[in-house]
Amino acid sequence: MKLSQFKFKLPDSLIAQYPSENRDECRLMVVNARTGEISHHIFKEIINFFDEGDVMIFNDTKVFPARLFGNKEKTGACIEVFLLRELNVENKFWDVLVEPARKIRIGNKLYFGEDDSMVAEVIDNTTSRGRTLRFLYDGPHDEFKEALYALGHTPLPEYINRPAEPDDAERYQTIYAEVEGAVMAPAAGLHFSRELMKRLEIKGVERGFLTLHCGKGNFRDIDVEDLTKHRMDSEEMFVRGDLVDMVNDAKDRGNQVCAVGASVLRGIASSVCMNGHIMPYEGWTNKFIFPPYDFQVCNAMVSNFHLPLSTMLMMVTAFGGYDLVMEAYDIAVKEGYQFGAYGDAMLILR
Repeated sequence: MKLSQFKFKLPDSLIAQYPSENRDECRLMVVNARTGEISHHIFKEIINFFDEGDVMIFNDTKVFPARLFGNKEKTGACIEVFLLRELNVENKFWDVLVEPARKIRIGNKLYFGEDDSMVAEVIDNTTSRGRTLRFLYDGPHDEFKEALYALGHTPLPEYINRPAEPDDAERYQTIYAEVEGAVMAPAAGLHFSRELMKRLEIKGVERGFLTLHCGKGNFRDIDVEDLTKHRMDSEEMFVRGDLVDMVNDAKDRGNQVCAVGASVLRGIASSVCMNGHIMPYEGWTNKFIFPPYDFQVCNAMVSNFHLPLSTMLMMVTAFGGYDLVMEAYDIAVKEGYQFGAYGDAMLILR
């Protein structure tokens, strides 16, 4: 597959800038890969496509307020700092992106907060935009993290052309988010309300959780036409024993196993073993999935509508079939579906 095969015309007006009023009332397109049928629904009607004993797998990663705005020492230049991950707890080292990168050098100090209450020093250049910061803070680690996050903003995707608002702290987060570490929300899970989760439970649909901390690499531009030459950034993930037993039992029974989101699909594909079952996993994955790909565990997937040329679009076409999914995307554009993290959803059945 070539990069250019994932290009399509998407009007800016179809990129959602705000979430739907209610989580489970966005639009839902259902794509049946077995029959080729495409139908249109409201998201909460997803319950009609699952039965007792089926399993839905969710990503319980939690987004933290990763975007900070500070000032450079002496010049006072405004610097945006995007926290990626904590490298060292004891020394308060963080891997970050900075903009504009050309203004930042090793040894520079950055000040955050109205009273410059938080100070960081640049100690390493890791990439053209990346830096390692050491935060200069005397106090317990929990207190430091609380103070740091109080200065941060919700890290909305760059295609949302507005500053983060107070409501985003709650809406750009799944209701079951628990394990802190993501700078990008697992967007397919944003549509699940507490009421819908309860209705699924009453119907007998089992739910399990893995953790995959979604990083900014999902939005990094692909700069090669030959997709086999693209390398994904690594993301930390955890697949625990209780989920392994639930998924493997459902697979053996012949029930549906549904991945809620591209991150879940990638996590399951990264933990599959030779017999088509999954096994516990703790570590990192840089698996890049694009057509053709043999999915051995999941036979259903919930996804948002992704932007052109994105790795998530490539994964969805690998799951649902390139021709059918691209046809569905063409219909979505014509029917005015909303794209992106705050947009509408698709359910693919195989």
